[in-house]
Amino acid sequence: MAEKQRTIREAVSLKGTGLHTGAEVTLTMKPAPVNTGFCFKRVDLEGQPVIRALADNVVFTERGTVLEENDARVSTIEHCLAALRGMGVDNCVIEVDGPEAPILDGSARFFVDAIKKAGIEEQDEDRQYFIVKEKMIVEDPETGSSVVAIPEEGQSYQALISFDNSLILANQFANIESMDEFEEEISKCRTFVFLHELEPLLKNNLIKGGDLDNAIIIIDKEVDQQELDRLAKLFNKPSVEVKPIGILNNLELHFPNEPARHKLLDVIGDLTLAGMPIKGRIIAKKPGHKINAEFAKAVRKEIKRRQLKQDAPFYDPDAEPVYDINAIKGFLPHRPPFLLVDKIIDLQEKTIVGVKNVTMNEPFFVGHFPDEPVMPGVLQVEAMAQIGGILVLSQVDDPKLYSTYFLKIDNIKFRKKVVPGDTLVFKLELVTEIRRGVANMKGTAFVGSTIVAEGEFMAQIAKNKQ
Repeated sequence: MAEKQRTIREAVSLKGTGLHTGAEVTLTMKPAPVNTGFCFKRVDLEGQPVIRALADNVVFTERGTVLEENDARVSTIEHCLAALRGMGVDNCVIEVDGPEAPILDGSARFFVDAIKKAGIEEQDEDRQYFIVKEKMIVEDPETGSSVVAIPEEGQSYQALISFDNSLILANQFANIESMDEFEEEISKCRTFVFLHELEPLLKNNLIKGGDLDNAIIIIDKEVDQQELDRLAKLFNKPSVEVKPIGILNNLELHFPNEPARHKLLDVIGDLTLAGMPIKGRIIAKKPGHKINAEFAKAVRKEIKRRQLKQDAPFYDPDAEPVYDINAIKGFLPHRPPFLLVDKIIDLQEKTIVGVKNVTMNEPFFVGHFPDEPVMPGVLQVEAMAQIGGILVLSQVDDPKLYSTYFLKIDNIKFRKKVVPGDTLVFKLELVTEIRRGVANMKGTAFVGSTIVAEGEFMAQIAKNKQ
């Protein structure tokens, strides 16, 4: 059974400081209609511009993901988006009264808590997934970063981090096999920063809202007490010291591999920008916001390509057909040479898929381009019509008592010639309910993955004269 889209049941707000701007921000998640996806609304700006959470709108990825649309920006959005995706929410409007989402404790935990407080409810539309059908890879040779997707049922994520200058993070690995694990295994994992990065970040007007309570500070070099005292003063803390495992004493790790788990959290949040949940296995090596956004853009590009190009029905010649040629003769009055369907390989309530093997023995090749045989387009249309007739007749109790007569054929297009040796796979689908014996259908003919012909059909079901 198809999964339904989901939104939150009621509005819920969080308040906190923006990591990089230091601004106090209120973020409010609100229910949204089906097919909205995720979008941010800058309620502090004139006109309250909306910024869609899509990879097309990514403009900056240094220390966080920044979106821009309608002359408005919003940053550090990955933790909020990870929480929404991890909790199975599809549609949500996220209002912010400042330029970035609050950093809170540097994880997605408080966003998850807010979503649970608001409640989640199903909507009337089916959820749409991006299904990984073949290996996809985006990589950065300079950094050694890569994100790979491979076909797999479900949604699983892996992240491997490796920092050459850190014994602690020389190699860490994290994974989840299902989004059901997100809340317990990933959501509470906080961002991390190396001690040597803090001052440059401050000098570049970043982490103005940084605090020892919202990041794991990793010590990657020897540091004396004088330096630690200066660091404590910088962050308005009475004192800090280095723990034996090489982090400051500001907090306890939730997991030994918490940094890797946080990177996985970022991957989930950033890949939300693909616009729909991804069904497959994601393997991220040395991930960062830049490579994550590049992969989300690659998914967006593939989604658009698939929308422009219909996927051909899967055809397994070894599979038992729904109807063989003898069963087809029970539906249709046509006989050779005008029976142009060899078998039906799929039949659903509103769709049907049929096959026609084109051979040099076809009688029409004798006179139709005999020196360069091409199947007449009109016969491709006839084959589609016959398969559509089987779909329509499958809706009545005794199909032998009825015939279908086509009343109208529109928008016929021939995109590529069909020649001997081709296997035509036809897909017909009802575009409206059958009313008063009249059916409207769209037909598409494929050879391999290529569309060779398409058209629209209107047919009338009529009872045979006795």
